[in-house]
Amino acid sequence: MSELRRIQLLSPRLANQIAAGEVVERPASVIKELLENSLDAGARRVDIEVEQGGIKLLRVRDDGGGIPADDLPLALARHATSKIRELEDLEAVCSLGFRGEALASISSVARLTMTSRTADAEQAWQVETEGRDMEARVQPAAHPVGTSVEVRDLFFNTPARRKFLRAEKTEFDHLQEVIKRLALARFDVAFHLRHNGKTVFALHEAPDEISRARRVASVCGPAFLEQALPIEVERSGLRLWGWVGLPTFSRSQADLQYFYVNGRMVRDKLVAHAVRQAYRDVLFNGRHPTFVLFLEIDAGVVDVNVHPTKHEVRFRDSRMVHDFLYGTLHRALGEVRPEDQLAAPAAVGQIVRPSGQAAGEFGPQGEIGLAATVLERPAVESSVWRSPGAGYQSPRPQPAIPQAEAQGAYREYFAPLAEPSAVLPQTQGDIPPLGYALAQLKGVYILAENAQGMVLVDMHAAHERITYERLKTAMACEGLRGQPLLVPESIALSQREADCAEEHGQWFQRLGFELQRLGEESLAIRQIPALLKQAEATQLVRDVLADLLEYGTSDRIQAHLNELLATMACHGAVRANRRLTLPEMNALLRDMEHTERSGQCNHGRPTWTQLGMDDLDKLFLRGR
Repeated sequence: MSELRRIQLLSPRLANQIAAGEVVERPASVIKELLENSLDAGARRVDIEVEQGGIKLLRVRDDGGGIPADDLPLALARHATSKIRELEDLEAVCSLGFRGEALASISSVARLTMTSRTADAEQAWQVETEGRDMEARVQPAAHPVGTSVEVRDLFFNTPARRKFLRAEKTEFDHLQEVIKRLALARFDVAFHLRHNGKTVFALHEAPDEISRARRVASVCGPAFLEQALPIEVERSGLRLWGWVGLPTFSRSQADLQYFYVNGRMVRDKLVAHAVRQAYRDVLFNGRHPTFVLFLEIDAGVVDVNVHPTKHEVRFRDSRMVHDFLYGTLHRALGEVRPEDQLAAPAAVGQIVRPSGQAAGEFGPQGEIGLAATVLERPAVESSVWRSPGAGYQSPRPQPAIPQAEAQGAYREYFAPLAEPSAVLPQTQGDIPPLGYALAQLKGVYILAENAQGMVLVDMHAAHERITYERLKTAMACEGLRGQPLLVPESIALSQREADCAEEHGQWFQRLGFELQRLGEESLAIRQIPALLKQAEATQLVRDVLADLLEYGTSDRIQAHLNELLATMACHGAVRANRRLTLPEMNALLRDMEHTERSGQCNHGRPTWTQLGMDDLDKLFLRGR
């Protein structure tokens, strides 16, 4: 029989080392805590010096407010902080750090020296601790206003933790990524990094839009900025701004995704779901979008104290935040036209500031509401030419599609390409973004000439997207007709799921479903959308309810409908080896210029590519 072990309090030293396991995982964890303290102290410049990937030395020096001499030993104690005083302060945290555990945890597994001076102090003071010896030694020192923290020999007293560290390059890469994240969060602060005596980067303050874009290019690479769309939207106390990458600039990994809530970098599943929805129709399978986005929201309606590393947050009204993010990004991506992709990089581009529904004012219906807005706007006619030398004529507004004419609209969109009255002549006037068709290659590609050079268009993929968008618009106009089931299907659910279905009953009805509650834990499906008659209705309703409970919204029904419409569009688009006339090719180019998301087909593949004169010159070594 095992010996009875009595309960006892942990020693402060052991408690700190256990807490260090939550806070200090590797050198990158240390640099995160130190930099957050510097930013909370009001620093405008931070210098970071690293040796051996941060394992041997980490030194952070800032020009912040500093720490009074009497508070230096207390700064190394657990649960000691200047950032909150009462429980009410925790309900609206505006600082990056607030728990008061970081310095105590770091000092328990490394040799820590902190030197600081306040603006009204005659001299600086220094405090030192060394691993398990938690006795803090304070002495006078020389230092300008601000604070320097030096962490040496990480995990020197805990070999079991030290052996889990990776190679120097790997640890430095993680550390550098943390600094980049914070550099993107605070454009008003200069960051300077040195590793093993060599300068890695020096990021100066970025007070205006141009310099901010330069910093984004330095951190994320210039290619991202050239393929990104600037965005700024404000509605109902929410403000979203930053840069979203075009679908053509996707990645094989989710390694270029930066999302900030009130300046705090987060990786939140609600945010990830909203972004994934917004890119659903334009991203190739298995690819990940790129973005640097900042959400500003009242600190009182977001809880940052839900995860030890503060990487997750909880919103009081998660559904409103989700719909705002999804709607804003969906409209921004939908408004991208070929001329935007051919324009100057985002550094000097005009920031998109949509309003109303374009700012995200829609709920779980998703694209049904979005497509319906297309019908409220004037339709655009394919671009035409007036006379030789007269230049490009902008599209003329046409009346919206009447409700009566929308009946049978699906059939109309499978008709052959319309043929303009005359071939578009080549003039020296304004040239359309995709230019004029010159020829058809192998019955698959359209070769066109624009102001930049040569354009290659995949005619099937382009026509597929045009047809798909028109089908979605027609479906929004006609509405979703329901088909009653001969034998209603019953579902056994939890009471929470059944309550959710009853609460969203009207929404289900608008999407063509009719649900009836039979008991506390059961439902009956009496009607489903006519277009989804082949779908597994029971499983679809279960999945939708799971989404509604998790995110407050769901796009599964719309996703199933879009898959069906995409299939219809694929079969209705022009096939390979069909010979098109020049007028037909030009009509397709003009339709692409006025169709949402025309840069990608329904499967996320690109529909066209540009070869500029510089690209062509490189192929033939001209000018060398």
